[in-house]
Amino acid sequence: GQSFSFNPFNNFCRHSAVFFAVGLQTVKMIDSLVKDFEKNLKAVLDGFKNELFGIRTNRPTAKLVEDIKVDYLGQILTIKQLGSISIAPPREIDINIWDKNAVGAAAKAIETSKLGVSANIDGNLIRINLPSLTQERREELVKLVGSVAEQSKIKIRSFRDEANKKVEQSFKEKKIGEDQKFKGRKQIQEVVDKVN
Repeated sequence: GQSFSFNPFNNFCRHSAVFFAVGLQTVKMIDSLVKDFEKNLKAVLDGFKNELFGIRTNRPTAKLVEDIKVDYLGQILTIKQLGSISIAPPREIDINIWDKNAVGAAAKAIETSKLGVSANIDGNLIRINLPSLTQERREELVKLVGSVAEQSKIKIRSFRDEANKKVEQSFKEKKIGEDQKFKGRKQIQEVVDKVN
């Protein structure tokens, strides 16, 4: 038969390899969770930036009009899909619509948008003159920006809570230890702090 010999070093190596593999899997799980959380936060921040670009200030920018939706021939298209946008300082936006049949629909979409401006049609060209901001409008903008920022913060807190629940669930299911739980929560909070 075979002889059996007990070698404590081999036993230690085997157990260490198992613990290392389990530890590595745990680290990967936490890293994956944090990466997913970071992606969600990036989406919230990108949405916040886009909202801010859509708020009309005293300075014209193509971002104000490029994503306005136009119902043209039964399709919903954006202004940037229908024409080229240029800025004529100090407060004018010019949109050269490529298809003259789309000019009316584009002008109507601009006038009914949240910009609150009128569109002047000159052939294929739509001119938008941004009026000067009044003190009242400035105060409205400050409130609007504050509201948009608060909505983004609420989304961030929601994603943070969701990620922390996943860490807690992994701990309850004994997929991770207490050290990994605290490390995961700490990493999640560090991402939030970096964003704030």
